[in-house]
Amino acid sequence: MPADPAERGGVRHGVGTDAPRPDGVLKVTGEFAYSSDLWADDMLWGATLRSPHPHARIRGIDLTEAVRLPGVYAVLTHEDVPGAKYYGLERADQPVLADGKVRYQGEPVAIVAADHPETARRAMMRIAVDYEVLEPVSDARRAAFDPACPPVHGPAAPPEPGGAARPANVVRYQPVRTGAFAAGAGLDEVRAQADVIVTGEYQVGMQDQAFLGPESGLAVPAADGGVDLYVATQWLHVDQSQLAPCLGLPPEKVRLNLAGVGGAFGAREDLSMQAHACLLALRTGRPVKMVYHREESFFGHVHRHPATMRYEHGARADGTLVFATMEIVLDGGAYASTTSAVVGVASSMAVGPYEVPNVRVDAYGVYTNNPPCGAMRGFGAVQACFGYESQMDRLAEALGMHPVELRIRNAMSEGSRTATGQPVDMPLPMADMLARARALPPPAEPETGPGTDPRRLPGGVAGTTRGEGVVRGVGYGVGIKNICYSESFDDYSTARVRLELVGGEPAVQVHTAAAEVGQGLVTVQQQVARTELGVERVVVRPADTAVGSSGSSSASRQSYMTGGAVKAACEAVREAVFRLARERGLPPGADDALELRGGAVVTRLGAVVAELAELLADTAVEETRVFRHRPTRPMDPLTGQGDAHVQFAMCVHRAVVDVDTELGLVRVVELAAVQDVGRALNPLQLAGQIHGGSAQGLGLALMEEVQVRDAAVRNPSFTDYLIPTILDMPPMRVEILEHPDPHAPYGLRGAGEPPTLSSTPAIIAAIRAATGRPLAHAPVRPEDIVGLPVP
Repeated sequence: MPADPAERGGVRHGVGTDAPRPDGVLKVTGEFAYSSDLWADDMLWGATLRSPHPHARIRGIDLTEAVRLPGVYAVLTHEDVPGAKYYGLERADQPVLADGKVRYQGEPVAIVAADHPETARRAMMRIAVDYEVLEPVSDARRAAFDPACPPVHGPAAPPEPGGAARPANVVRYQPVRTGAFAAGAGLDEVRAQADVIVTGEYQVGMQDQAFLGPESGLAVPAADGGVDLYVATQWLHVDQSQLAPCLGLPPEKVRLNLAGVGGAFGAREDLSMQAHACLLALRTGRPVKMVYHREESFFGHVHRHPATMRYEHGARADGTLVFATMEIVLDGGAYASTTSAVVGVASSMAVGPYEVPNVRVDAYGVYTNNPPCGAMRGFGAVQACFGYESQMDRLAEALGMHPVELRIRNAMSEGSRTATGQPVDMPLPMADMLARARALPPPAEPETGPGTDPRRLPGGVAGTTRGEGVVRGVGYGVGIKNICYSESFDDYSTARVRLELVGGEPAVQVHTAAAEVGQGLVTVQQQVARTELGVERVVVRPADTAVGSSGSSSASRQSYMTGGAVKAACEAVREAVFRLARERGLPPGADDALELRGGAVVTRLGAVVAELAELLADTAVEETRVFRHRPTRPMDPLTGQGDAHVQFAMCVHRAVVDVDTELGLVRVVELAAVQDVGRALNPLQLAGQIHGGSAQGLGLALMEEVQVRDAAVRNPSFTDYLIPTILDMPPMRVEILEHPDPHAPYGLRGAGEPPTLSSTPAIIAAIRAATGRPLAHAPVRPEDIVGLPVP
């Protein structure tokens, strides 16, 4: 071990160290430039007119008064879209601007460019739209199962090969069958094998990603007839692939550059203002900036899929699981976005990290006229986790077992098979993680009585309680999440690495299109380059589409995929440097034992063969590499079987809560997390990811829900949509385990999503333990705790 803990492999701040973030100080001091800070000379401002109705036919649009307003340069509708009228991540079903019908409240109808943002907004309000209001489809279960439910998007899709026809509003139906269910056995036949059976119906509300930086960007028309777009996004190349057809331009004329991103969590995978800003810039010949305000942001991006779930589990008297059945209905809203992939994750993760011989899953993703839903941290596994973990607690209670003991008894491990038949060929120390979480020392006993700091009581600084009726509860949660893209998706990342002399010293330049969305990816790329090339000075170029795709900053994949691409490109650069050294002649026996360390080519014993400053001189060594993970397969459309996933990651939470059972108020006293990460590339950033994921899970457990009634959003603001503050987040104990995955670069395991899965059920389990209430809805509401009817 080097004397300096910041040094690994001959360099400071390489892989495995707490390397500092180059953007850290700028963000803390407020000097970091986000996409909303963009500016250009002669710039215009864009604004979007949105539908006030969840479902309506557009009978006419009158632009006369808007066009007449001084300072207005363009007013566009769907008729002005020069290319493809529709786009989408998985299906091109979403119009650039509403074409004859609106399918959700907030759908874009027209766009305006003006010389001042207020002028643009006034012009937008002068557009007259004649709507014929229609009845919305707002019940996801009706959309999934009722053949008489009106179609949101025309007739039903053709049946899957060998499958039955499905209702018109079903985006994807994915069954999973194992054991007796796969052999055609009926439910009663399988139930007969169990001594104890528990059933439950659960709901997960619509959660918003609630990032701090609203949608924004700047489109600049170019001399070649194309456009340069500077935007906060999660996937530059998929934005480009959707934009170019809509703009009627070849992809090379639609150039995207990553602007400063103020959080993402999945909501920036879909297009928002990108096409609108580009259309206005190309029409006016001037740069156009668009910035959503907070209420518009709630309508301008996708949310987490709300879910209704029906579970049944059977076990023997000793706690061994016999069977599990699950019906999961996910509300995708008005457009497909990533609903199909979310269904794939939810169905394949539906049983959780447990060995169950007989499994029956039926998962549905459906169209409704509710707000569109798509990617959010956890991506279908969050909803399923709340269901199966709630069931584990119910089963433990029915068996008279400790909930941790039940989980350990049925825990998956290396060598297990998932419900889709995929072998777990990597370490999965679930039993050890659970035991560690249970063994952590408990927090101090609750304080009550006169003089107690209100921050230590439910209700917090509002001072709504003095400790009367406060009961403590402890709960556990386990979550398992697939890492990287699944089901045969061509998931890859590209990296270009250049080694040269700058000011007489060796320096490395890394260029990828990977989006830094706050997770610390720029730092990780620097760490990899330092470790592989033994050079301290590493600069990561701004991400853009001038280099090959790096895929999306989602699915906890970027350290794995772009880290792997940078590593591969660095290895190619290193070999090129060794070739230069060999051309100069090597000491006897040194040819097979060269390393790059400290800015020099050295033998493994440390003898200097050549300084990089001498070898490179006026030469730069540059290599580009594409990294792919091992192949995956689609899930079988009838049985759900297949090696669909690249990697599995897990987190275990223990939550301690104090509940005022009379007022329905909850204070999370402590969250403890145990997570296996394979290899910690940057332990400090990793801890931050676990804290952040846990905070979003806490929000889903206690407060975060987009309230939708009859397809209309009732709380599109941070006044009424509540997210955890620093006063809501408890102290956290974080225990990081490192059992390397032999298939992954450095043995790492994607880490950003698992904490969001397990924190929610752990907190709600703790509230159940304190109150005795069944609590089947996330988030838990005060009326759930005190037993009042839900309005």
